[in-house]
Amino acid sequence: MTPSRMTPRVAIGTVSAAVLAATVLTGAPATAEAATPESAPTTATSGGSASLRFVDIEGDGGITLKANVFTPAGADGTRRYPVIVLPTSWSMPQVEYLAQAKKLADKGYVVVGYNSRGFWQSGGEIETAGPKDVADASKVIDWALAHTPADRQKVGMAGVSYGAGISLLASAFDKRIKAVAALSGWGDLVGSIYSGRTEHRQAAEFLGATGALTGRPSPEFRTIMKDFLASNLDKEKDLIAWGRKRSPATYLDKINANGAAIMLGNAWGDSIFPPNQTADFYEKLTGPKRLEFRPGDHATAEGLGLFGLPNDTWTDTQRWFDHYLKGADNGVDRESPVLLKSRSTGAYEGYRSWKGVPSAQRRIGLDGSKQINTNWDSGANGGLVILSSMLDQFLKLPPMASIPLLPRPLAAVWQSERYGTGQRVRGTTRLHTTLTSTAESGTAIAYLYDVGPLGLGKLVTHAPYTFHGKTPNQPFGVDLELFSTAYDVPAGHRLAVVVDTVDPLYIEHNPSGAHLTFSSPANDPSYVSVPVRD
Repeated sequence: MTPSRMTPRVAIGTVSAAVLAATVLTGAPATAEAATPESAPTTATSGGSASLRFVDIEGDGGITLKANVFTPAGADGTRRYPVIVLPTSWSMPQVEYLAQAKKLADKGYVVVGYNSRGFWQSGGEIETAGPKDVADASKVIDWALAHTPADRQKVGMAGVSYGAGISLLASAFDKRIKAVAALSGWGDLVGSIYSGRTEHRQAAEFLGATGALTGRPSPEFRTIMKDFLASNLDKEKDLIAWGRKRSPATYLDKINANGAAIMLGNAWGDSIFPPNQTADFYEKLTGPKRLEFRPGDHATAEGLGLFGLPNDTWTDTQRWFDHYLKGADNGVDRESPVLLKSRSTGAYEGYRSWKGVPSAQRRIGLDGSKQINTNWDSGANGGLVILSSMLDQFLKLPPMASIPLLPRPLAAVWQSERYGTGQRVRGTTRLHTTLTSTAESGTAIAYLYDVGPLGLGKLVTHAPYTFHGKTPNQPFGVDLELFSTAYDVPAGHRLAVVVDTVDPLYIEHNPSGAHLTFSSPANDPSYVSVPVRD
């Protein structure tokens, strides 16, 4: 490919590879002139540190996967090293993992990072973690075993977001994979972007836009996105089937049978892959496993580590591989397997299981009958995709609302008593109520707020709920899990439950002029159960 015919995407990817490679390996700035033609593998070394090559790997169906390979210093063909394969995140170039890959290689790993098919310079189309992506992962492992001093008995996979999902899926179909670190990934794709039977609008739009900008979406993906954002109920079964085919949870039996040691790391406020589905997936794993939740949004808990900065998630990732690929007696297998970091204090807490996280429940009665009008935003909302939970992570500024000022015709509000002691909310809040709608379809969003003395509410958690095919004016029961979290409510504060019908994060299904009524029958009282740690 001559420079005059190089596409903008290819040009950017090539220059980025050279710039980041030089920066990672030498710590010095690199210039655009450092870029080399695509067809020529490049090698960069720095004294006694690991060496780096940029290579082409044949993927499934003969497409080209653009990749980079770190080899430990001193590798002379006389010994084998554990190998870690890193598929890139959605829309990220192949240089995404260079900083962490070099650290791993300097510790004695062969590390192969590659651009997932359909993105940037790699061939093919975006398959959204479909069978071709899984086959690509095995092809990359094949290549590593044939062209590097990789030990076929010590194969690991890791990745962030899209790379995490592909790694988990690959562990179901490739028995050679002995350990996985899946960071900001998903166990259930349907439960991630269609939780509560509600389309996560901003998440889908974000993925669709970035995919189109940096890759080549397949016709299937374009159709799925079109039907999803159009709320095409006639295609709901097809959408769910498409998502389940791409969900590691669908292949739990295979994953468990293969027995790979699996570490899951996610953020409490992940607006692409909410924490509930990750925790549910973790609970069903039967092999060696670890679950870590930290403050932040999608990929922000481990994001700074991609620049080589100190990062707890990546530190634990290396420890995970050191033990399960190298056999290091570093204690990671003896630690509490569930590690939670509070959004409020930043302190770590270890637990023996996810179910054992809360030790008590605080029940808030949803008493009386409250009717709200639909299609109007009350002012309560979950924030903006990516941004809001980042503000919570770094500045302790979650989405807020003045609870006394919320318009009651648009929002149903219930509050607890003031708590005399602090309440450590840990786990999954659950809502149970009786709902009556004047229409057969509708959407409600439930929020839990920490309310201070002046009535300002800080968002603790929330979740959407959508129904279809209900008989108008006939009550029906609703059970909803709000997104799991770890948040400390100060002494003297209240908890407030708010339900309204519009949130920019989601597509709502309330016909014009519809009303929703929440009631609490004597034989089936409505309540919110908040998990706490005494």
